[in-house]
Amino acid sequence: MITPLKGITVVAVEQAVAAPYASSRLADAGARVIKVERPEGDFARNYDRLVQGQSAYFVWLNRGKESVCLDLTIDEDRAVLDAIIGEADIFIQNLKPGSVDRLGFGSEELRKRFPRLITCDISGFGEGGVFSHLKAYDLIVQAEAGLCAITGTAHGPARVGVSVCDISAGMTAHTAILQALLQRERTGLGTGIQVSLFDAVADWMNVPVLQFDYSGYQTKRAGVNHPSLVPYGAYRCKDGKDVIFSVQNDREWVSFCSNFLRKPELTRRQGFSENMQRLGNRAELDEIIVERFSEISSEAAMAELEAAGLAYGRLNDIHALSNHPHLRRLPLKTPEGDIQVIAPAAIFDSVKRPSLRPVPALGAHSDAIRNEFRSISRHRANE
Repeated sequence: MITPLKGITVVAVEQAVAAPYASSRLADAGARVIKVERPEGDFARNYDRLVQGQSAYFVWLNRGKESVCLDLTIDEDRAVLDAIIGEADIFIQNLKPGSVDRLGFGSEELRKRFPRLITCDISGFGEGGVFSHLKAYDLIVQAEAGLCAITGTAHGPARVGVSVCDISAGMTAHTAILQALLQRERTGLGTGIQVSLFDAVADWMNVPVLQFDYSGYQTKRAGVNHPSLVPYGAYRCKDGKDVIFSVQNDREWVSFCSNFLRKPELTRRQGFSENMQRLGNRAELDEIIVERFSEISSEAAMAELEAAGLAYGRLNDIHALSNHPHLRRLPLKTPEGDIQVIAPAAIFDSVKRPSLRPVPALGAHSDAIRNEFRSISRHRANE
């Protein structure tokens, strides 16, 4: 893996998912990431015990970091953190709103003292507004942002199956930090970044919001079907397996009707000729499509869809994903032994199996980091 951030130091007062996602990607790029944990540790260490006695969340998001335990209610430990920040390029935090300011590490004040420092504050609802003071976890934000309302089936809303708000906030923070590093190269000055879970996933909600604001169209929960493109979804085959396929344009619609359904006349039928008409007549069209899929096996259906030039896929479960021929895995050292994790998505210079640095045990680097920064903290205390 290329390491363009080698020589960059990140201090992360972080917990859970959003901030650790951002800092883990910086670590993957070669940055030194010092993870500041409470004496009892990041609570994500205890989300589950399903990976050789460790949390799946934690081992995924904390590779390549150094763990130092600091009690930030104690003057001596706050002095250590202050010394680390003074030598850092990037400061990331996602504590409860207001907590880091009360501890004396508010981002605005830090940048006054350390002008080259890039700060990134991650919160649930941002720094202002009526909900800004609230704790906000992933499912809460999914619900507040309307994501649950358009996820699920006609029988009710559902949570997206992964922590999508946390992940989107972490991705947004990572991108913004890289932009700030480029800006610092030009100006010599750091930048203050604020990212909220709500803002991050609300940006992803632009399509349903734009459709509603400008046409009154309300996205309906459609299960494993696309809410506004028809036909596009999962259909049960003769062997009991589900196949997903998509029609994206008029050319594909003609090919689907002629080559898969064997009903070219559908392309001219009233109410079926273009997507918005098909959307309004989904139930009638689905009867025809369901019947055709029920006549053939999933393998035959996929072969015919491919021959017709259409996109298709299998409705896989986690077992199938775990054995998927395209899934890339990498070895990762953890405190409880070696495991295999899914590889980062970006491939640099065709290297598909980069090496990953290990996951730290709680406080594994506490003594070394305290010793490294002790003289700096003492010097500042005497200024």
